[in-house]
Amino acid sequence: MTGVAERRCQFQMEEQDLKHQLFAALAVACAAVSTPMAASAEYPERDIRVVVPWGAGGGTDAIVRKLTLLAEKEIGGTMYVENIDGGISATGVSQVMRARPDGYTIAALTYDSIITIPWQEMLPSYKLDNLKLIARVTSEPDALVIDSSSDYKTLDALLAAAKASPETVRIAVQNIGGRVHLAALQLEQLSGAKFKIVSYPGGAGPQKEAILSKEAAGAVTSLGDFASLLDDKTVIGLTEFSSSPNPTYGDVPMAKDLGVDLEIGSFIVIAAPAETPDDVVAKIEAAYKTAYDSEEFQKWVTNVGVTPSWLGTAEVTSWSNETQKTLFSQMDALVEKGILSK
Repeated sequence: MTGVAERRCQFQMEEQDLKHQLFAALAVACAAVSTPMAASAEYPERDIRVVVPWGAGGGTDAIVRKLTLLAEKEIGGTMYVENIDGGISATGVSQVMRARPDGYTIAALTYDSIITIPWQEMLPSYKLDNLKLIARVTSEPDALVIDSSSDYKTLDALLAAAKASPETVRIAVQNIGGRVHLAALQLEQLSGAKFKIVSYPGGAGPQKEAILSKEAAGAVTSLGDFASLLDDKTVIGLTEFSSSPNPTYGDVPMAKDLGVDLEIGSFIVIAAPAETPDDVVAKIEAAYKTAYDSEEFQKWVTNVGVTPSWLGTAEVTSWSNETQKTLFSQMDALVEKGILSK
């Protein structure tokens, strides 16, 4: 019986040892599950993709590339910009909405991403709730520029001509229903002028070609988009729809100083998929804020006619919601009057 007792005791000891090993393994597994974001302490561990939902070479592309190049130095990893054009930014932004929320895919949103697409309800699946807004980096007012060889050297002269001969002064916009089209319509409504508004989709490039080929007398766009033509005096700025002077083109009068109560423009907002962890978002925000504050960026951005304007993660979502509310109301009013179609 002694041998049986010894074997039973040995079996019990081995059983206890096996249980201890199992409990140790379970403890390690539970620790890994209970701290799923432990890996985020090492973020980034691979390249970060920054989607610009417009073609290469435009104003948004240039600004995001410059900022991202500087942010890359701060974040401790490689960041690269990818242009995904189409759907007035919806194609690229939709990809980011569906991306894994791990901080390795982010996007640059513009006016159309936040205003035009949601208001027109272009895509049922396109909802800003699918994104987490990180920061606004620019606020770029729209402006009215005119061919310098035209007879219109002031806003008053242009408006007088558009009143005297309605729909004869050709003004280039981008997408019908988009931001600059809305600005042109609001200018008409406030002034009583009536332009021949012509759409040139694809950004500022086609608008420039329209003026250079004399297809259009002027365009509604940002001064930054027309920087090269302003600098060589091909066009002149008649007014900017802003309440503060442009840091580069301070000689262009503000609309409010000319008796036109109109403020409208674009912006660039950095965003990530909605479920991106807060600590990862904080790292992205910090990297872009350091890049934004750098002397290199501030000097560069003022040389291209763009107004830097920072709103961080804590403020940018409420600003976006208020901006939507205001502009949706304005556009709905234009629809009711038959001026704009939805």
